[in-house]
Amino acid sequence: MVVDYVPNHTSDRHPWFIESRSSQHNPKRAWYVWRDAKPEGSPPNNWVSMFAGPAWEWDAATQQYYLHTFLKEQPDLDWRNPETRAAMFDVARFWLDRGADGFRIDVAPMMMKDPELRDNPPNPSPDELHRLGAWAKQLHLNDHAHPDIHELYRDFRRMLDAYPGDRVSIGELHHPDYDTWARYYGERQDEIHVPFNFHLTYSPWTADAVRAAVEGVQGVLPPGAWASWVLGNHDQPRFASPGRAGRGQAKAGMLLLLTLRGTPTIYYGDEIGMVDVPVATRDARDPLERREAGRGRDPQRSPMQWDSSPNAGFTSADAEPWLPVAIDADVVNVAGQAEDPDSILTLTRRLIELRREHAVLRAGDFEPFGQTPDGTVAFRRASVDGQVTVALNLTGEGRSVPGVGTGSVLIGTHRDRVGGREAGSTVELRPNEAVVIEG
Repeated sequence: MVVDYVPNHTSDRHPWFIESRSSQHNPKRAWYVWRDAKPEGSPPNNWVSMFAGPAWEWDAATQQYYLHTFLKEQPDLDWRNPETRAAMFDVARFWLDRGADGFRIDVAPMMMKDPELRDNPPNPSPDELHRLGAWAKQLHLNDHAHPDIHELYRDFRRMLDAYPGDRVSIGELHHPDYDTWARYYGERQDEIHVPFNFHLTYSPWTADAVRAAVEGVQGVLPPGAWASWVLGNHDQPRFASPGRAGRGQAKAGMLLLLTLRGTPTIYYGDEIGMVDVPVATRDARDPLERREAGRGRDPQRSPMQWDSSPNAGFTSADAEPWLPVAIDADVVNVAGQAEDPDSILTLTRRLIELRREHAVLRAGDFEPFGQTPDGTVAFRRASVDGQVTVALNLTGEGRSVPGVGTGSVLIGTHRDRVGGREAGSTVELRPNEAVVIEG
């Protein structure tokens, strides 16, 4: 069991914050980030909330501002206060003592801000991060990821290592810079065990961008470190949606995810090719959409599609789910794909089986293949247990990939190819096709 650990903030209804808010002299006041207004009454600095608007909320009763990196209902804890740190470590121990295997650490870089709370400078290229709305207008140098975040994670790792058995930390990290992201492993691999990397999630689904993301991550891993791989999550548009890769590439994406060296994480519904479900701003559940239209995450959070019954088997037919069910749920669902040998669900299950059956796919080294024809990507996995070559066509047209070598097709997006042997060193890939060749 891996517990979702949210260290940056609590609810404004949490007993800690209720006490903190009760008086400037309450012992828990210092557990959160409170500051006086500037002489003219404005917030202490120019920091903005990731959910639009200032990151500071005025509390009229106690005449100070409190910091909230996200919603005002989510006040930030002050991790520079030893009591706060001790209490949050105790929260982790509570779950570890009950047998938790570890934690997925929410917004892992956020806790340690600049101790002087200095302003952030403006971003000279905000359009490059347009998906982040007003947040992109600043360079966020001071409101998160202060260098002493690494000392914090070394302490956290020591706590995990003190428990028997294998305990794991998985950090949610969105650093686009490869080197900055890789530092969270620690200089001695003594910080976060497996930092999530979202480089594929944020990459355009083109051969050059995918190759750059894969090789970029592999190139900065500390010796012996283990990568993680994701194509989507609850905050990003679904992989099979038209705005990303599209359903035609859904199988190729799954094959890539489950053959790369590292730990793959599949977002629910991606194994059946679910796509975003439109939700109008007026009907939004996500407070981010109501604050900044177009940034909401409701479309990728629609109910799981289990079968063709009303509400897709997610809830009873007479209930109203929190978010609408996809209009194609009657045909795109688990029950309909489970017995279909050509479905993406069947491919996903077979890929997982293949990882278990072939040690080279579980733990083999990653070897760059080098440049391949336009629209294609290839790489190798190799170990003492053998070698496989993965070749992907990320276009809707046929492509030839030379130099792959001869061998049998272990698995592919097109079932009719599995078990066949490639006669020459060039593999002919059909539109949207991907294969794993042994040998």
